Amino acid sequence: MKPNRFIISGGGTGGHIFPAISIANAIKAKRPDAEILFVGAEGRMEMQRVPDAGYPIKGLPIEGFDRKNPLKNIRVLWKIWKCQRMARKIIADFKPDAVVGVGGYASGPTLKTAAQMGIPTLIQEQNSYAGVTNKLLAKSAQRICVAYDGMERFFPADKIMMTGNPVRQSLTETHLTSEDARLQLGLDPHKATILIIGGSLGARTINESVLGTLNEIGTSDVQIVWQTGKYYSAHIADELKRMGQPANLRVADFISDMDTAYAAADLVVSRAGASSISELCLLGKPCILVPSPNVAEDHQTKNAMALSTKGAALLVKDSDATTQLIPLAIQTATDPQRLQSLSKEISKLALPDSAAKIADEVFSIIRQ
Repeated sequence: MKPNRFIISGGGTGGHIFPAISIANAIKAKRPDAEILFVGAEGRMEMQRVPDAGYPIKGLPIEGFDRKNPLKNIRVLWKIWKCQRMARKIIADFKPDAVVGVGGYASGPTLKTAAQMGIPTLIQEQNSYAGVTNKLLAKSAQRICVAYDGMERFFPADKIMMTGNPVRQSLTETHLTSEDARLQLGLDPHKATILIIGGSLGARTINESVLGTLNEIGTSDVQIVWQTGKYYSAHIADELKRMGQPANLRVADFISDMDTAYAAADLVVSRAGASSISELCLLGKPCILVPSPNVAEDHQTKNAMALSTKGAALLVKDSDATTQLIPLAIQTATDPQRLQSLSKEISKLALPDSAAKIADEVFSIIRQ
């Protein structure tokens, strides 16, 4: 029997790439001889992260539509046409049994072309509000794996499977206590700890909120681990030199060991990307979500509200963050009862073993 072959397409941010790699690992765990090829966007993060995880990847010269400058979209349309031709060749050469789309620029032309060629497709929709591309791709997909209730607003109900969003496997495998994790990070093992993350690329408003409240941080009873994002790190280093860095503030441009950082934290401040939220649910981490306003269909606000309306997270609007975020974080991190309540409610929303469930769906659409 010849081994199964799969293409997994998408990327752009860690929020798409880590789940994609988790799905690939789950497929390999079930069928070690399976062959997997990734298709991503040239120049984006996946072109490095996927090979680091041990999988081959092909890049398409794709980019998103420019909402502010419609004239530039003539070039984008030409690129989409070119990418569909390239995807056709990649699919014809690799001959996959099924194609999985995880969101991100590359998944559009890849899944559309696969469906036209009669190859079964599966969409992994991470958000509580479906994007335009996935709504279009859903018409020809065999299965749509989702993480939120009520997705029949966007997709045919008979194609939907509630699987949750896959997370980095290492996060659920760590057995570190918060004290041990803090010691590893050079922190006070007994002090209330806040982890501030703006995603793999950083988040300007969150960073400005920290820079604007250095005095409050310095005089507070908490310690803060702050991931600034590589994009902002040089500017922040200059500002901290100028203004003075509080002793209870640890700064990193990128945290590679997120398992330890999460384990150390009593409270996490984060954007409301679907992947981050899934990690926080599985770990039962109290959190303050600051939805990014710069995403399609404002889907991060909808993700955050799906939690905050259930008492499973606190929500601070991006426009209010510079005045409200850090005072609320300090107050929450030093309130054990509030932390316990947030942890209890967010844990109820966790959907474990998501990658394995999605892998099962991938095999099931081939059998059909």
